[in-house]
Amino acid sequence: MAQPKKAIILGDYATSKYHPLTGVDKEIVAIFDGALEVEATDDYSILASSELASHSLVISYTDCWGAELPVEQRSGLVTYVNEGGGLLVIHNGLSFQTNRELTALVGATFTGHPPYTQLEFEVTAPDHPVVEGIEPFSLDEEPYYFTPFYYDTTLLLQYDHDGQKRAAGWAHEYGRGRVVYLMPGHHLPSFSHQTVRRLIRQGGLWAARD
Repeated sequence: MAQPKKAIILGDYATSKYHPLTGVDKEIVAIFDGALEVEATDDYSILASSELASHSLVISYTDCWGAELPVEQRSGLVTYVNEGGGLLVIHNGLSFQTNRELTALVGATFTGHPPYTQLEFEVTAPDHPVVEGIEPFSLDEEPYYFTPFYYDTTLLLQYDHDGQKRAAGWAHEYGRGRVVYLMPGHHLPSFSHQTVRRLIRQGGLWAARD
């Protein structure tokens, strides 16, 4: 029997300002049960390690706002995806985007968010595997705002806020790799929502080409 593909969750435990990985790590491991062998770490040096290449998927739940990653970690992540790795970025997981190259990797720039509130989400690309079978849903969340995308990406999910439709999820190819961003995931209760769990699983498996 073939061994399951491996994935790594990168986030922050003791040093987290707003979104600790504690508890979220266990939920993500459970979400991929039976599909991916997932482990979690707060050691960013893995991004510059040859060990990264043995993983089919990196799941970013980083909470390192304003911290500049060392150049070897930045280039390690970009090279990993460019050479065929998968990247799933959940909510605050785009906090590592401190330069243009990392922003281009994710696909958009985070510009801030109004207060936590109930949001209504809808699918915008129903034929895409990441959102296959996903129906409109409600969720209490932080409504993240983004600048326009740097290049062609597929908008998967959007929400209504302040009279506008705003992006909440997208997917694209990056070199030989794949990238998915999903906005839901502010705190541990977000990961109990069955639709969010399905989005994470389908997004991660698409990015990992599983």
